[in-house]
Amino acid sequence: MKLWSILGNSQKLDGGAMFGNAPRALWERWATVDEANRIDLACRALLASPIEGKTVLFETGIGAFFPPALRERYGVVEPHHVLLDSLDEAGFRHEDIDVVVLSHLHFDHAGGLLAAWREGESPCLLFPNATFVVGQAHWQRALQPHPRDRASFIPELPGLLEASGRLELVDGDWSQALGRSVRFHHSDGHTPGLLLAEIVGPDLVQGEAHGGVVFCADLIPGRPWVHVPITMGYDRNAELLIDEKRAFLQDKLARDVHLFFTHDPGCALARVVRDDKGRFGTTHEHAELRARAMAA
Repeated sequence: MKLWSILGNSQKLDGGAMFGNAPRALWERWATVDEANRIDLACRALLASPIEGKTVLFETGIGAFFPPALRERYGVVEPHHVLLDSLDEAGFRHEDIDVVVLSHLHFDHAGGLLAAWREGESPCLLFPNATFVVGQAHWQRALQPHPRDRASFIPELPGLLEASGRLELVDGDWSQALGRSVRFHHSDGHTPGLLLAEIVGPDLVQGEAHGGVVFCADLIPGRPWVHVPITMGYDRNAELLIDEKRAFLQDKLARDVHLFFTHDPGCALARVVRDDKGRFGTTHEHAELRARAMAA
């Protein structure tokens, strides 16, 4: 199996919102801030092939579905669909993807499912040959969003996914589409039913899989958020998220599972470490993956 980091459209969002109750004096050490108080964010997907004989894309980034006014509001940098270009550079087209795994349906993670905006045209779903894997609990949230995060969803997307006839809702740790090769961890701190997909590693130690890769989604958007107390203002329940993150990192450290970051502009993959004070951090950082062997 080989892995690629696939960049989608980049984004700029308010640094204070991205770092929750952490003061700017702290978080500006970790990010470059512009005159509007915004920081640079990647929207990075993970491509893996083959998994169970399939080509699998974990998330699709924000894409280019917004009309110009909303693209400006949400800090989307490029007007064209960067994800499609990045797939092409890796030797793939969106038609080649067999499975798209979506941690959740917020627009900065699922917007890349849609074709680029064109005036007068309705949203159009890409990936015509893919099964779309979404968590059952999160699907219910997307159908009936809370006023706090309603703006984070694309209203037309659930209907398009359902109409495709290729939607699989996951209610446990495994999916039909990916069998025992991808294990799902579950989180509710950022949004109900967040799926954290772990590509199961090749090594077994006392019956536990070691050496895999996990897509951290918005539980841990990038390296600064590996520090357990750091959360986002967008998280629905910061205290719950902190507890979930601590348990998640302890497990990944114990099993040497690598962390894949979607929003970190400078790092795609890293190993988790813990210092003598119990603070988590990262090492063996990789800015990008290009046909990287899973076990390498």
